[in-house]
Amino acid sequence: MTTSRQFKNLRHRQCQAMICAASASLILSSLSVTSFTVPVSKHITRPSSDSLSSSTSSLFAEDPKKVVVIGNGMVGQRFMENLIDLTKDDNSCTLATFCEEPRAAYNRVKLTSYFETRDPSDLTMTGPYEKDGRTAWYEDNGVELYLNDKAVSIDTESKTITGESGREIPYDVAVMATGSYPFVPPIPGRHRPGVFVYRTIEDLEAMLAYVKENNVKSAAVIGGGLLGLEAAKAVADMDVTSHIIEFAPILMCRQIDQGGHDALVGKIEEMGLHVHCGARTESFVGSDGTTTDDAEESNAPISALRFSNEDWDDLPVEMVVVSCGIKPRDEIAKDAGIEIGERGGVVVDSQMKTSADGVYAVGEIALYNNFIYGLIAPGYTMAEVCAKTIAEESLGVELGLEEKPAFTGADLSTKLKLLGCDVASFGDNQPKPDDEDVSEMVWDDIKGGIYRKLIFNKDRTKLRGGILVGDAGDYAQLHRLYQTEGELPENPAALLAAPSARTGPVEEEEVSDDPAAQICSCNDVTRGAIADAVKELGVDKATLPVLKQCTKAGSGCGGCEPQVKKILAQELEKLGGSLSNHMCEHFPYSRPELMALIRTDPDIDSVNSFEKILAKYGHGDGCETCKPAVGSILASLVNDVIIDGERNALQDTNDRSLANMQRGGSYSVVPRVPAGELTPEQLIALGETAKKYGLYSKITGAQRVDLFGAAKYQLPDIWEDLGKVGFESGHAYGKALRTVKSCVGSTWCRYGVQDSVSFAVRVENRYKGIRSPHKMKSAVSGCVRECAEAQGKDFGMIATENGYNLYVGGNGGVNPVHAQLLATDIDEDTVIQYLDRYIMYYILTADKLERTAPWQAKLPSGKNGGGPIEHLKEVIIEDSLGICDELDKRMEHLVETYHDEWAEVVKNPELRKQFKQFVNTDENQPREDMIEFVDMRGQLRPADWPADGQPQTNWKAPDDDIFARSEKSWVTVGKTSDFATNVGSPILVGDTQLAVFNNAKRGEWYCTQQACPHKQALVLSEGIIGDADGVEKVACPLHKKQFGLKDGAQIDGDLKLLTFPVKIEGDEVRVELPAEAELDAILGTSGLRVLKSDCIDIPGDAIKVPPRGAKVSNDFVDGQKELDELMKSQSGVIGGTSSNSTMSVEVK
Repeated sequence: MTTSRQFKNLRHRQCQAMICAASASLILSSLSVTSFTVPVSKHITRPSSDSLSSSTSSLFAEDPKKVVVIGNGMVGQRFMENLIDLTKDDNSCTLATFCEEPRAAYNRVKLTSYFETRDPSDLTMTGPYEKDGRTAWYEDNGVELYLNDKAVSIDTESKTITGESGREIPYDVAVMATGSYPFVPPIPGRHRPGVFVYRTIEDLEAMLAYVKENNVKSAAVIGGGLLGLEAAKAVADMDVTSHIIEFAPILMCRQIDQGGHDALVGKIEEMGLHVHCGARTESFVGSDGTTTDDAEESNAPISALRFSNEDWDDLPVEMVVVSCGIKPRDEIAKDAGIEIGERGGVVVDSQMKTSADGVYAVGEIALYNNFIYGLIAPGYTMAEVCAKTIAEESLGVELGLEEKPAFTGADLSTKLKLLGCDVASFGDNQPKPDDEDVSEMVWDDIKGGIYRKLIFNKDRTKLRGGILVGDAGDYAQLHRLYQTEGELPENPAALLAAPSARTGPVEEEEVSDDPAAQICSCNDVTRGAIADAVKELGVDKATLPVLKQCTKAGSGCGGCEPQVKKILAQELEKLGGSLSNHMCEHFPYSRPELMALIRTDPDIDSVNSFEKILAKYGHGDGCETCKPAVGSILASLVNDVIIDGERNALQDTNDRSLANMQRGGSYSVVPRVPAGELTPEQLIALGETAKKYGLYSKITGAQRVDLFGAAKYQLPDIWEDLGKVGFESGHAYGKALRTVKSCVGSTWCRYGVQDSVSFAVRVENRYKGIRSPHKMKSAVSGCVRECAEAQGKDFGMIATENGYNLYVGGNGGVNPVHAQLLATDIDEDTVIQYLDRYIMYYILTADKLERTAPWQAKLPSGKNGGGPIEHLKEVIIEDSLGICDELDKRMEHLVETYHDEWAEVVKNPELRKQFKQFVNTDENQPREDMIEFVDMRGQLRPADWPADGQPQTNWKAPDDDIFARSEKSWVTVGKTSDFATNVGSPILVGDTQLAVFNNAKRGEWYCTQQACPHKQALVLSEGIIGDADGVEKVACPLHKKQFGLKDGAQIDGDLKLLTFPVKIEGDEVRVELPAEAELDAILGTSGLRVLKSDCIDIPGDAIKVPPRGAKVSNDFVDGQKELDELMKSQSGVIGGTSSNSTMSVEVK
């Protein structure tokens, strides 16, 4: 379907072609030529009227105006989108934009989410990025994008803009959207290595590289405002201890008060960050001890902060991120003589016009009424006003507006999720001391970390503003009451309590039915606009991502996304559809729905395997999403050995190996230690095992010992050694019960009132090995001092004089949730009974990968109110649903059928075979051959992975068809019975690891390299195979990169595997391969080994170390010479080696 904008561009190109043809005709009539080429350009110089006929000159009746946007940030991009929408039915303008960054516009508000995927396309505002940083949107809409080109001057007399590249662009209208830059206070030492600002993706990448290169463990963020806290989260996401340094006495002093600060700091410090308010930073101290501001005198990297506060010691840090405010980037306006505010910013009127004719300013550069608006919502409003003004006044577009568009200020209300904590403010949240029309109410739950202040007028008939910290679940409702001066409840105090603390049914906040109600304040999107978009898209196309893209709702700060989702569901229901909760493309059901179908199926034999369930309720081959989910369902209902038979192919990497895969493809081993109780013999055995296999040892946060660095083929031997002293699998690899933590209780502690250790041992031994939708953690505290932190667990018990109080539905992590009290003063047997039912109810009804806390929060309220916890009491204690008998029996079955999975492998030769390193040989390649191990405090650990895009990442063969000219032969790599069905198996050929996949469902075999190109980890055979839209694929077990098994192409990126033909002759599996030496030169393990030291990475070259057979000494090795000599010595074997396989390479 052709959009109106595309049609306009097509019409414009047709017009250009007609012009060129007319010009060419006149030239040909006056010149004698045999051939010529007419260049077609988007920018055509208009011929004089004398040289054209009247009919031709009429084509130029309406020249499009040139609108140039300086800056391609969020607001500049929004302006262009608005102007395109307003001019889509005519040819009144052409658009161009300068963008100094290496990629087109992206969502800077969500910059910290970059760490989730490290993929810039997840932040893009205009679609996926191409390799050069552009997106298709610009070409589709006829917008010229000057990437990597900063505008350095504007000449308002000649109306031209000059870029850093020297490009000079004429304009009819210029829009300045240069935004702001981080303000860096004049602190001595700010020039030092290790001092960064937080503004762009490149800033984040530079920080990441510095952290990795310098092993940074501690960093300071200068600034405790919105940007500073975002930067602190970015630092924490790098696994670096983060110190927040704020000059003011409280954080976010513009948005919250002292009470809000106290609640916010409590939440932040719970996450391990440190807050220092009232800090007067004097200097950034270098590692040489100097505090100079002269880079020539000392350029030593940052090592500490020094304060002028009395009695404050230096704060040792290895990195500093400055994020303490912004300054408008108004330098080119200032140089052009455009009016600038006293403290910076381009002065604009309510139409966003500057003092220069035809020049506008929007966003953080614009100074309106002597105020800079630093939030995205006001910037978008400015962009809208500016686009309408230009369309009407400069382009002559009739918009039919009743009033002149004007920016008159903006609502600075905001709701954010900062470091996992709700922070919101709206209206007049900090009235002036002399304001007499004020009445305040405060909710200050110190223990719960919730602070709420509502400001009313004196009569309490109007809500004037508020501060919400820790729980802002009703922000939209309160903000709406403030904006509309809506009618308040008879008792306004009813609005004060946090939604999570209210008695009675906990209802989800209603979304307004009013079509005019604003849903997205960032983009000013109404309920009606969203509803109309859903109707236009229809049931089949209306998904949340598509709806966000076409309406912009939820694409700013993201705070309104839950409301957008609710509206989508409501509107789809009106159309006879529903919001899809399908598990994946292979099953049109959610996990709870599929669980219900399986457990209630009258023919249990028809649903006792994945293939049967897929045939009955799904289609296709399955994938890395549904296979583990169904595997978990079967384990929760049947409880057979998870890696026995075809169940092996369902397991995610860790479950398949019964151990956690770590960086580089090695594994960690965590034995079960019920309640943290160990005998001396077991402690000795752990130490002896670690020494025997060279394992890195560490105590976990859950009272267990973790042994890192085992190769998969070593695992059964390690388990056998540990089993001799009574150790079992700790299920650290599974979605199952991890641990039941305990204090020492009454057996040792003078405060203990119950034997918490013995009870924790009982609880852990009862529920060990039980598979659930997500991991479960538990704890038992021996008294109310709560040393085991039971209220932060999925289920926890706290001892009382009369028994135990039972808490359920808590968890730690990024979004900590306190467990809720289910029962008080109950004995151990009653605790077990209630837990049996609670855990089984969770297993049967939770979604895939859903922890107990969010599952519990979604449950209905009790019959008489009280929220989900009352519902659980009714189901578990009162049997209101009549299912307790089923819950009890199912749990008893799981307990009775428990088996130690490690012991099952140790005693079963067939299962033990699955841990053999290579199917076709007994030879093993030790872990050190695949990734370099380095010493750290007397123990060995794998070398750090380089950052994406650095050498030793995103591996590519010198040529996609590198072996095209090689002589090949069919190599037998084993019997068909050696290769398990529907999984991958590793083989070794020379020094090269390959992965062979037996897709029994399709009757097909595939062979690929074993190394995932992303991080050069030799792990692909451990990935789950399946299909995506019918394409056979494997998902890398480390980062879920997906590759087609037939052609090796990455489905979700641009990496590629080398693949090799496979054929079956009789019972032999044969792979067509080039000569061994050639294969090793490209895919040999020694060549793909990840090293600590930097390697020279020549574009297009895959050989980063000498190939197998090359002589290596401690001195410099000429890798090219070694390769040439090796190839020459093998010339009788290797035929027609491609020149691409011998590119120049230096190796140290």
